[in-house]
Amino acid sequence: MTDADPSTSERAVCSAKGCRETASYAVVWNNPKIHTPDREKIWTACEEHRETLSGFLNVRGFLLRVDPL
Repeated sequence: MTDADPSTSERAVCSAKGCRETASYAVVWNNPKIHTPDREKIWTACEEHRETLSGFLNVRGFLLRVDPL
């Protein structure tokens, strides 16, 4: 396994609908009704949408954590 060259890697884009900003956060979640406990799904979020995306998941009991990218 080799380290990726940052000059050639793609930037992470926010997962919020219609947003094309660079993501700064990984919003980590799991739907316990359909995923095993060790499964982690990730949405990426920009500063503006971090609270919106994590709040959406938190209300449903899906949010595990928010990590910086």
